[in-house]
Amino acid sequence: MTTTPTRTLGTTGPQVSALGLGCMGMSALYGEADRGEAIATIHAALEAGVTLLDTGDFYAMGHNEMLIGEALRTAPAARREQALTSVKFGGLRDPDGGWTGYDGRPAAVKNFAAYSLQRLGVDHIDVYRIARVDPDVPIEETVGAIAELVEKGHVRHIGLSEASADAIRRAAATAPIADLQIEYAIVTRDIEREILPTTRELGIGITAYGVLSRGLISGHFTQDRQLGATDFRSFSPRFQGDNLRRNLELVEALRKIAEQKGVTVAQIAIAWVLSRGEDIVPLVGARTRERLTESLGALDVTLEAADLAAIEEAVPAGAAAGTRYPAVQMAHLGTEQ
Repeated sequence: MTTTPTRTLGTTGPQVSALGLGCMGMSALYGEADRGEAIATIHAALEAGVTLLDTGDFYAMGHNEMLIGEALRTAPAARREQALTSVKFGGLRDPDGGWTGYDGRPAAVKNFAAYSLQRLGVDHIDVYRIARVDPDVPIEETVGAIAELVEKGHVRHIGLSEASADAIRRAAATAPIADLQIEYAIVTRDIEREILPTTRELGIGITAYGVLSRGLISGHFTQDRQLGATDFRSFSPRFQGDNLRRNLELVEALRKIAEQKGVTVAQIAIAWVLSRGEDIVPLVGARTRERLTESLGALDVTLEAADLAAIEEAVPAGAAAGTRYPAVQMAHLGTEQ
């Protein structure tokens, strides 16, 4: 097994691999995925020393958790035992795949957890978090319910996701919080204003998703790429028309820097997030072993001060065209509250 560097999620959280594997795309939102390849990718990640597997119980209505459960069951015992599960809950769906809101009521928290434990085939969840703060339920009640699950051994650590600075403070006053999961990338730096200073003050780690902005800054996305109707990017503002053209210009500027260092665009983008601090663990959404190998290569990329300055000049904060979600979803994000 490859030795992968580790980082600790906050002052109270677990030690995890410096890169985590975000498994959502293996089941949902980016078009068809190959189940066999997805399981092989999870196995390859565990073999490479990746320990953190991130999912949500609403990713394809439980499909993603069952996929991870199958991958864990069929992995060598040593690899299975090193795996840590990070699970988001609370996103409500309908049979047509639509989104109908969030549920952070204490009874719902425990109900969601019971189903996740079963689908994953584990006796505990390592980090458990509501996907978006329920506007109708005080965050103290939601976090308090997770704390009860911790007391009973069903959950090891409490996390947050896309919470505002105020909600983070209120949650941390209720129970120890290991980490906040939130989008962070070269083209998505909103958390630097208020969220990141708050988590650092409180000793809360960051698990950063969207480090390649859903493939936009992977170096593999093209202007003429055809997206299926169920692909999130088909209606994501950053992938539309002139926004996409302007954003891909940023990618080309980044590509020049990457080529000078002999690395790929994806690797320099992931390495940039890694460089932001030891309290940050990027989640890479690799759906294939090939993309996983490329992502893991970012761990070998060292960005010097001159590199960081060049990246800042090529892709300054706020340079991305378009919001990261459609308008109706933006209101639920921590950086917008």
